[in-house]
Amino acid sequence: MTATTTATPYRSAQPVARDGFLRQLHGEWTKFRTVRGWVAGMLTACLVTVAVGLLGAAGNSISCAGPHGSSCHHTALTGPGGEEVRDGMTLVHRPLTGDGSITVRVTSLAGLYPPDGRVPADGDPTAGMVPGVQPWAKAGVIVKDGTKQGSAYAAVALTGSHGVRMQYDYTHDAAGTPGAVSASSPRWLRLTRAGDTLTGYDSADGTHWHTIGTAHLAGLPATVQAGLFSSSPEYLVTSKSLSGSSSNGGPSRATAVFDSVDLRGAAGARWTSDVIGGGGPADPGAAGLGYRQQGGTYTVTGSGDIAPVVPGRGSPAKTVESSLIGAFAGLVVVTVVATMFVTAEYRRGLIRTTLTASPRRGRVLAAKAVVIGAVSFATGLVAAAIAVPLVAAVEKGKGFPMHRTPFATDVRVVLGTAALFAVTAVLALALGTVLRRSAGAVTAVVVAIVLPYILAVAAVLPAGPSRWLTRLTPAAAFAVQQSVHQYAQVAAGYTPADGYFPLSPWAGLAVLCGYAAAVVAAAAVLLRRRDA
Repeated sequence: MTATTTATPYRSAQPVARDGFLRQLHGEWTKFRTVRGWVAGMLTACLVTVAVGLLGAAGNSISCAGPHGSSCHHTALTGPGGEEVRDGMTLVHRPLTGDGSITVRVTSLAGLYPPDGRVPADGDPTAGMVPGVQPWAKAGVIVKDGTKQGSAYAAVALTGSHGVRMQYDYTHDAAGTPGAVSASSPRWLRLTRAGDTLTGYDSADGTHWHTIGTAHLAGLPATVQAGLFSSSPEYLVTSKSLSGSSSNGGPSRATAVFDSVDLRGAAGARWTSDVIGGGGPADPGAAGLGYRQQGGTYTVTGSGDIAPVVPGRGSPAKTVESSLIGAFAGLVVVTVVATMFVTAEYRRGLIRTTLTASPRRGRVLAAKAVVIGAVSFATGLVAAAIAVPLVAAVEKGKGFPMHRTPFATDVRVVLGTAALFAVTAVLALALGTVLRRSAGAVTAVVVAIVLPYILAVAAVLPAGPSRWLTRLTPAAAFAVQQSVHQYAQVAAGYTPADGYFPLSPWAGLAVLCGYAAAVVAAAAVLLRRRDA
């Protein structure tokens, strides 16, 4: 009989990790850092991002009215929460000490506005205006911490097109009973104070009351101003065409008629009228603003708005994302480097050596993606961290008001920009693997990401197509740079050209991640199936 022996398979004494992903990762990182052109490219991307932002800031200017058009430095009006606000109205008020309430009946709300959006001539502030009430014109009852602009308040008001609303401290808004008002269908409004708590009510008959909401105004002093008010925001005209859109606006007015005024509590004896937010004796626009009383009927005419400031076209306020206007240029440079990170190996035939050394082709692609993604993230992080404070300093030095944002939002914008660079680089790398040519891959990425962004934010396209482009294409990821908020109670453009994207910041970035994941998957399949 012949003895049978079984050979033991050879097993390397070297640790498995040396031939694993970490070794592959180290090899790809070594490739990247030893090619000076790629390193220089990433440095260029950082510099371009900052430089374009600085050039944009240097090219902007703002001037005060005057014979020399000298630069002016704006002091932003801020509300109780530190946010920029508008606080303009005609206020008819009496001091109220301690707890109390104010109740009125509104029988009419009318208005005037400039149909062409132009500011009326100084001689006649109503010249060229036509009858019409702005949707967010407001008239009603208010309790306010003095008459200083930006002070805390709570109000219950009838609006031009949004029914009764309770609003407080500029950013808070709650809906009451819908519908318009007329002499045959008046609306009763009530606001009560109990310490720091104010509660709003409305009624159709003055008997049956509906609670709208409650506001807690911390630190409200013992004596406040309670009374009637009227305001009407700027009328905005937006012109649309195939080549884009433009906006301009002018002041509007609202006139409300009140009766059955009932102020309860320790109130002062006399009504006083103030036009808050301008309208002093030297202001030609003040003509016609104020109130008149005939018996128990009060007619109040006001202009202005009581709301948060909404940055956008037509607003001089600069935002965090305006400092990052150069990100698209830096992104183009990153795209070029990312595609060359793989296409250079195809062009020189080095890809065969790479795949021979590491037969697991998916691991090669993954290692390249991690390296280029990490380097691009670092590039975007440094670029954004430098551009945001540097460009903002230039804009502030030229007199532009700065839109304030929480520190957490600033951090999110900077990190989001870095993530935008990283995911775009991975997408470009994957496209380079699929196409094997730098020119085609770079063109595809620019057309898919950068071009839609430029078309949308430069107002080249109307608002509708711009919103769809920044919702469906990879350019949606630029939403991660948005720091401004939309407010339902403020009528504005809210388009990409104004800085408002249709998706939330992280949802927009997720769209780009989805495209990148799909292309990476396709690249992995093709890399396994095709010859090097």
